[in-house]
Amino acid sequence: MGVARSYCVALLGLNGYIVEAEADIGQTLPNFLILGLPDAALNEARERIRSAAQNSGIPLSRRKITANLIPASLPKRGSGFDLAICMAVLGAAGDIRSTEGTVFIAELGLDGRLRPVRGILPAVMAAVRAGHPDVVVARANAAEAMLVPGARVRGYKTLARLAFDFGADPQDLALDYDPAEEEDPDDAGTLPVAVPDLCDVSGQGDARRALEVAAAGAHHVLLSGPPGAGKTMLAERLPGLLPDLGDRESMEVTAIHSLSAVHIEKISLLRRPPFENPHHSATAAAIIGGGSGLPRPGAASRAHRGVLFLDEAPEYERRVLDALRQPLESGELVIHRSAGTAAYPARFQLVLAANPCPCGKASGKGVDCTCTALMRRRYFGRMSGPLLDRVDIQLQVERVSLADFGQAGGEEDSATVARRVAAARSRQRERLGGFGLETNSQVPGRLLRGVLKLPPATTRILDSSLERGVLTARGYDRVLRLAWTLADLGHREQPGLDDIGQALSLRQAVAAA
Repeated sequence: MGVARSYCVALLGLNGYIVEAEADIGQTLPNFLILGLPDAALNEARERIRSAAQNSGIPLSRRKITANLIPASLPKRGSGFDLAICMAVLGAAGDIRSTEGTVFIAELGLDGRLRPVRGILPAVMAAVRAGHPDVVVARANAAEAMLVPGARVRGYKTLARLAFDFGADPQDLALDYDPAEEEDPDDAGTLPVAVPDLCDVSGQGDARRALEVAAAGAHHVLLSGPPGAGKTMLAERLPGLLPDLGDRESMEVTAIHSLSAVHIEKISLLRRPPFENPHHSATAAAIIGGGSGLPRPGAASRAHRGVLFLDEAPEYERRVLDALRQPLESGELVIHRSAGTAAYPARFQLVLAANPCPCGKASGKGVDCTCTALMRRRYFGRMSGPLLDRVDIQLQVERVSLADFGQAGGEEDSATVARRVAAARSRQRERLGGFGLETNSQVPGRLLRGVLKLPPATTRILDSSLERGVLTARGYDRVLRLAWTLADLGHREQPGLDDIGQALSLRQAVAAA
């Protein structure tokens, strides 16, 4: 008897760190200790491992067992360490051959079955980056793990079969199932996603155009208007205008959803931009991320590379809305908790929808509105000025007229608009690729006033608005970004006076209304 080692992965946010699980069989009274900052779920692994090994036909030694997770200073949480600890203990007892170099990630059931765990995709990615491409996971997690390039994945259903492949005596093992079940699973592939079509929206020509501009340049949008005008319908159709995710973006998005998935066994590579629509009663932790222990991703991170839609935006808590200001600028959320710090990507398109007042009847002439002027200001003022200053397009959505509502099949569908959006995105990548940028919404002010600087005659309207205090410096840059997107949609080399004017009107529409 001696010391044996195996490997597993500890996740802090999307960052994974290789953890060495070493086990020692002592000569003293029976005991089972787990060292290395385990949480409650990991401490409970002792009983899961004992029962799983016993029911698999390879009972653990009745001497003192000490399992140590290195580095000891790194917090470990969850049940994904069960299998690595078990294999190290079996190796120390001489029941199996050496497991060094192989990463084990799975939870153990009392009957010896391997259970799937969350976060397999980022964990396997971390293992491959650290030079450990050989990974063993639960059979239900194997398809997801195989999405990682360079990983050599083996999926198992039971501890007995795994121990047999690592040299355990087959006479003792509980191999009471068909080995054919352990064949490699098919690739997870991509699940089809049903996306609402833009042709379902009647009328709303200005709003449809604004949505196209937002999709082409990845701009944030505020839709203000009376109930029933179509704000929610428009927002739900924005993902259908966005291009499919590339390989790198797909891995990023899928890794986030792997960490927060409800159905652990049904993760597949996500090719379509995600759409998150949290209820207005959601807490800051639900939207931004957090929770007890190490922080978990919220709706803002799950919307990475997609759309975060906040319907009835003034009904959200003020601190929740203001917490979005950081990711709108940086594209990342860094969450600090006592148990550790986690960083999650959060480069999403924000779509806000709001009624003009609490009763919703203040649009148009507003003769039916029962709200006072003070009530209207307080209601809309729940969205702070600094937040709205980061929203590129601010559009007033009017009620649909009877003539528009009666039209059938006269509107463009999402596929037609998506082709124009894809062409505009292609122009942006060609122009901005040398700067490491993808869309106009990411262009910093130094480029807008440097390499991409427009002639003074073109920007004189903007200069006047900045001078009069109508625009902030941030707003000035955001109007320029909008103008570049309008030029890309129009196949022009650079924005002209008309593009600047249209961009300015898109940003000031709500204020003007």
